[in-house]
Amino acid sequence: MKILLGGTASDSHTWNLVYLQLFLGELGHEVVGLGPCVDAEELADACRRHAPDAVVLSSVNGHGYRDGLAAVRRLRAEPALAALPVVIGGKLGVAGRPQETEAARLLEAGCDAVLGDGDLDALRDFLAVRVRGGVPA
Repeated sequence: MKILLGGTASDSHTWNLVYLQLFLGELGHEVVGLGPCVDAEELADACRRHAPDAVVLSSVNGHGYRDGLAAVRRLRAEPALAALPVVIGGKLGVAGRPQETEAARLLEAGCDAVLGDGDLDALRDFLAVRVRGGVPA
């Protein structure tokens, strides 16, 4: 399966993306790494260019909610990308509290999954069930 992987628009961290690319590759996925600071328009362009089976967005800087909302709204606004599975994980905010409200809004906007910080089991299961139609490992 081809996965488009990127950091959120304001997030310049790269170590998380390297780790995720290795993790996803070990699971047998083809990963197209977009790197950090991927804005919504760049993400949409890359989706059209690479035709991925899923999009994985990662946030370390704590602005995942704001950036993720813009990204998923942009993808859902384009008919050809409206059904593309999108998952975001990492730090959604900087308040240091659980982000249930923000996660719910991301899901309402069109994210297929909002994962906790570092929850690789949930990511693996999401890809197995939501994208492949399989059973979690």
